[in-house]
Amino acid sequence: QVHLVESGGGLVQAGGSLRLSCVASGSIIRINYMYWYRQGPGKQRELVAGITSGGDTSYADSVKGRFTISRDNAGTSAFLQMDSLKPEDTAVYYCNARILTLRPAKLDDYWGQGTQVTVSS
Repeated sequence: QVHLVESGGGLVQAGGSLRLSCVASGSIIRINYMYWYRQGPGKQRELVAGITSGGDTSYADSVKGRFTISRDNAGTSAFLQMDSLKPEDTAVYYCNARILTLRPAKLDDYWGQGTQVTVSS
């Protein structure tokens, strides 16, 4: 059993910052990728940022230069530093990871429960 738990969401004024955390736990051998997605009110879920096990990162155009994704040395946690937040960043932010587990032995995608980010104007 694998669990992804996000934290760090909240209410912030436009121009402010938040740091989201995603911690993976369970029978984990390796985490290949970790992603942050978001789903705003009335919108489809969209990919925000991603990081590979080797540290390569990618970002949606809408957040480039404002958001930074990182991982801890153990590779089981991912972080999303969000600066210069805008009202349009308001959404539920989800962590997603491609994880190789020991029991059962498989490679699969896992999702966290989401954390709400609200940016006021």
